[in-house]
Amino acid sequence: MTNPVKEIFSSDAPPAPAALAAKVRTLAPSMTRSMQRVAEAVADDPAGCAALTVTGLAELTGTSEATVVRTARLLGYPGYRDLRLALAGLAAHQQSGRAPAVTADIAVDDPIADVVAKLAYDEQQTLADTAAGLDTVQLGAAVAAAATARRIDIYGVGASSLVGMDLAQKLLRIGLVAHAHCDPHLAVTNAVQLRSGDVAIAITHSGSTGDVIEPLRVAFDRGATTVAITGRPDGPVSQYADHVLTTSTARESELRPAAMSSRTSQLLVVDCLFIGIAQRTYETAAPALAASYEALAHRHSPRNRRDG
Repeated sequence: MTNPVKEIFSSDAPPAPAALAAKVRTLAPSMTRSMQRVAEAVADDPAGCAALTVTGLAELTGTSEATVVRTARLLGYPGYRDLRLALAGLAAHQQSGRAPAVTADIAVDDPIADVVAKLAYDEQQTLADTAAGLDTVQLGAAVAAAATARRIDIYGVGASSLVGMDLAQKLLRIGLVAHAHCDPHLAVTNAVQLRSGDVAIAITHSGSTGDVIEPLRVAFDRGATTVAITGRPDGPVSQYADHVLTTSTARESELRPAAMSSRTSQLLVVDCLFIGIAQRTYETAAPALAASYEALAHRHSPRNRRDG
């Protein structure tokens, strides 16, 4: 099922140079192996690849000129010439402020100081990639729908369920009706009750989690506005999403499962979504937030000691 609303809000503009590496990380898992070689080459050495013709890059990666052009187009550029310009811009950006030489490949015998440095750098990279790749048109449309929604349902399982609960409690504190569902049966039975004017949000890093896709499909069929927060914008969940918010796709390692980095990027998107909603509903959100603070204030104050 195609969705004309999603097509209206899609962006055809080529990604900015700083967003190129994020785009490669996001789309590489869905590429053919030959296209992956091209994408990995331009991400690893933008300066070197920017100096190559389409024939030179094809020879370097052991692919064909057609594969290079297809890869450029998949990354959002009209042709290879536009990709070369972006690579030159990315190379200049990197030379002006090169990132520290650490990676997220944590070894079992790494000193704890190295673990901290590697994790901190990777978290920063994840956030930067997510911000660079986030479609603000799609985000704005999702904010507009949620700000006026009668009810907001949020679906997520595993680590994504924690992100869903975080969003739900934020929305509740500004006076909106929001529920997070991590039980797939309850998610579907609640989705059945949705209708036009409601919003359903699915959070799935893989974009293919059946327990999240099913309730989103039901909500979509019922006429609710649907939003997918996912690291795989080409995944099955997007089929039932009016608006797709893309998160960074990071590499998984033995000591650092993907759920850690995906949660970081999901939380950034959730915070952007929440702030946007709070801005649009400020007249009601501000008093509701103040009331929630006041109601909980006594729980943050030390108890008065009783004299013995």
